[in-house]
Amino acid sequence: MQEKGSISIHTENIFPIIKKFLYSDHEIFLRELVSNAVDATQKLQSLARQGEYKGELGELKVRVTVDKEARKITVSDHGLGMTAEEIKKYINQIAFSGATEFVEKYKETDAQAKDQIIGQFGLGFYSAFMVAKEVEIWSKSYKDDTATAHWICDGSTEFTLEETEGEHAKAERGTDVVLHVADDSDEFLEEARLKGILTKYCKFLPIEIEFEGEVINQTKPIWTKQPADLTDEDYVKFYQELYPFSEPPLFWIHLNVDYPFNLTGILYFPKVKDELQLQRNKIQLYSRQVFITDEVKDVVPEFLMLLHGVIDSPDIPLNVSRSFLQADGAVRKINQYITKKVADKLAELFRKDREGYEQKWSDIGMFVKYGMLSDEKFYEKAKDFVLVQNIAGKAFTLPQYQEFVQANQKDKNEQTVILYTTDAEAQHGFVQAAQDRGYDVLVLDGPLDSHFIGQLEQKLEKTTFKRVDAETTGKLIEKDDAPESVLSEDDKTRLTDVFKQAISNEHMHVQVEALSPQDAPVIITLPEFMRRMKDMQRTGGGGGMQMFGSLPDSYTVSVNANHPVTQRVLSAEAEAGSKLARQAFDLALLAQGMLKGEALTAFVKRSADLLAAE
Repeated sequence: MQEKGSISIHTENIFPIIKKFLYSDHEIFLRELVSNAVDATQKLQSLARQGEYKGELGELKVRVTVDKEARKITVSDHGLGMTAEEIKKYINQIAFSGATEFVEKYKETDAQAKDQIIGQFGLGFYSAFMVAKEVEIWSKSYKDDTATAHWICDGSTEFTLEETEGEHAKAERGTDVVLHVADDSDEFLEEARLKGILTKYCKFLPIEIEFEGEVINQTKPIWTKQPADLTDEDYVKFYQELYPFSEPPLFWIHLNVDYPFNLTGILYFPKVKDELQLQRNKIQLYSRQVFITDEVKDVVPEFLMLLHGVIDSPDIPLNVSRSFLQADGAVRKINQYITKKVADKLAELFRKDREGYEQKWSDIGMFVKYGMLSDEKFYEKAKDFVLVQNIAGKAFTLPQYQEFVQANQKDKNEQTVILYTTDAEAQHGFVQAAQDRGYDVLVLDGPLDSHFIGQLEQKLEKTTFKRVDAETTGKLIEKDDAPESVLSEDDKTRLTDVFKQAISNEHMHVQVEALSPQDAPVIITLPEFMRRMKDMQRTGGGGGMQMFGSLPDSYTVSVNANHPVTQRVLSAEAEAGSKLARQAFDLALLAQGMLKGEALTAFVKRSADLLAAE
């Protein structure tokens, strides 16, 4: 008997809404239909486990086929099937949810049912009308003595439903959804296009998905297994499947928790080196093995967006099209859990294999520092395993390094001064001068280190950081035993005037200082505060830091009052003294890598003339 009627919805315009707004990406129709087929198959398995279905399960594959000439795509399963009455309920009255009702009924008796039912048949099924001008359902229930139900709809709110016997009836239980592809959706008749969609969304579904004779999915990806059942080779192999052209990962974290939320997955630490490679969209989000998105910024903490891998959780709330995460308490808890697991894993690696941890530091250091800068709870854990390295390549934890330098690097105000270089080659003279005084120098040359230094100065008690070229060596760590000047105040004034006239640069501020005779005659420095603000602006300080990026550099030119060259400048005739001052200044520029172009050419010529005059 054939029945005609109208679909029970609250608007005549449901299909345009689905097509244009609910599902913005048309390709997901296949994800929804295949997910429904898997859902129906798993429901049958659940009934069999409960003893409510005693028949043979047989082969439980979901099959997707395409007939380009007939313009048809068919999704077939060998699952639960539906009677005509059930089609009326679950298809025509889309306010009801078959999956929800099923879970409610069996949640007490079958613990696996809730975890396995993928989604709601209702609206997900109607995504078919994004690409189809007409959709048919042929379904036969698993229940005995039920006829094949045939439903057909052309995208309006009108449908036809009948029970079919004879040659048109299905011989076996299950459901076939047949899409008659619309004229504007030719792309979905191409095998390569369909295979690409299936590979993207259905690659890890728990029931075999066959497309044109080929099974395209792994039904038991490794994140669904117990870590004890997996080898390192299993993890590396899976990583290479996800990221075929990447280097092997450094290590990984297997997530597996079922309270207070359900979450499984594997997060990999890739090799990043010292460049700030913010390669987003590397973590894939699944819900019960259905791919949802690779935009996981609300689920994964910002600093861990550099990780790779898979997260699978049915508890992450999605909108009805599964396109967007709905931020709520569950998402925040998952975010916090992932942060804790990463911190615990790093602490474990550090504790169990310090040497191996140090070898990995060049790759993982940026993760750790980024996390400390962006998450206070992570900072509290990471402060015990973050490493710093000195110029000799020796690694220290923060407490170890403070203890290492405190005896020799406390200033007259009892502040511990930590010296560092951002470029050991370019700043070699300053590094050497610091080492000659018995000071240790850290290498802090990463893209986040200017921010990291600022954070440590706030966190570490009575500790300050100075780059080795921020001051003359004697002023880097001020002691009570500063050398005295051999010059009178008049000589200092005269020397200052000579250098100012020789340099003639408003950004170079001359001062005469009592330095060691072994120090250079002239030393050029950029004060720590100004240089640090400019560094932070360049690496994303933003906000108020923008002003420092536009300010000109303001250098200090320290003239060594106790150097023999300064004595010659003072005793020479005016013109000769000015030339000598300029030569000493250019030597300081050269030491800082600041002498270039025409000025460098002129310096070389003057140097040659001086040598010839000797």
